[in-house]
Amino acid sequence: QVQLVESGGGLVQPGGSLRVSCAASGRTFSNYAMGWFRQAPGKEREFVAGISRDNDNTYYADSVKGRFTIARDKAKNTVYLQMNSLKPEDTAVYYCARAGPSYLSTMIANHYDYWGQGTQVTVSS
Repeated sequence: QVQLVESGGGLVQPGGSLRVSCAASGRTFSNYAMGWFRQAPGKEREFVAGISRDNDNTYYADSVKGRFTIARDKAKNTVYLQMNSLKPEDTAVYYCARAGPSYLSTMIANHYDYWGQGTQVTVSS
C-alpha cells in the first residue's frame, strides 16, 4: 500500500518562502517519477513541478520556474518543494503524487496513480 503524506503548508507573506514535504511509504518511491500539483478555489488542478524516474531530472510549470525547486531524498523517501518569492496567486492546496511505473516523467495528472491528501499554502499580507 502506497501512502503519500504532505506537510509544511501554511500562511506566508508575499515574497516569502515555504517548503512543503511529501513522505512516501510503501514501495520504493525512487523508482518512480514524482510530481507536485496545486488546486486553487474554483480552478482546475495544475501541474507545478516534477522529478523524473531514473535520473532525477526536474521540470517546472512556467509560472513557477526560477522560484520553486523540487528535490528528492531517497534515504528518507521524501520529496520536497521549496517555494521562494511566493505570490498571492500561488495560494492553493498543494498535492504530491507518484507517477505510474511506465512514465519517466510527466506533467499530466492522469498519469499519476497515487496522491496525497494535500496541504494548504496561503500567500497573503
